[in-house]
Amino acid sequence: MASEWDWESGDGLLGINDPDEVDAAFERGADHLGTAVIGLAFHCSLQQASPRIIRAMRLSDPVQRGFAYTAAGTAARLNGELTPELFAALRAEGPGGIAEHPIRDALAFVPFHDLPPWFKRRWVYMTVRNKLEGWWLRAEDAIESAWRALRGRRS
Repeated sequence: MASEWDWESGDGLLGINDPDEVDAAFERGADHLGTAVIGLAFHCSLQQASPRIIRAMRLSDPVQRGFAYTAAGTAARLNGELTPELFAALRAEGPGGIAEHPIRDALAFVPFHDLPPWFKRRWVYMTVRNKLEGWWLRAEDAIESAWRALRGRRS
């Protein structure tokens, strides 16, 4: 199976399903480790993938580190849960940056009652903000339509 995984180019790493191979790649300082942990998120249990995703979140290469955060979001989508360590890593990075989309994935795919307190507060904040924004946009559309109708009558 290892012949399908090209650590030089990254080809085939989205299909990796061997946590020990990823551990060995970490030890030898291989490239494309962020890509590999996305593969683990797809093909391994959350308990197998989580420590390797956490480790990839500490990579010095910002692109591969970003892929590690993508792997966390993928894990949330596929499993409907995250480990406490993944929740902690996402919270530490915080919204508005590299963890924005994985945090949103966790809020969307992990049941509310399974979220840690910070994520519950974030879910409430996002829900209220989205509702208010929706009301604001609908009111803005109604005002624009009324204004256009009023201008149309004057012509």
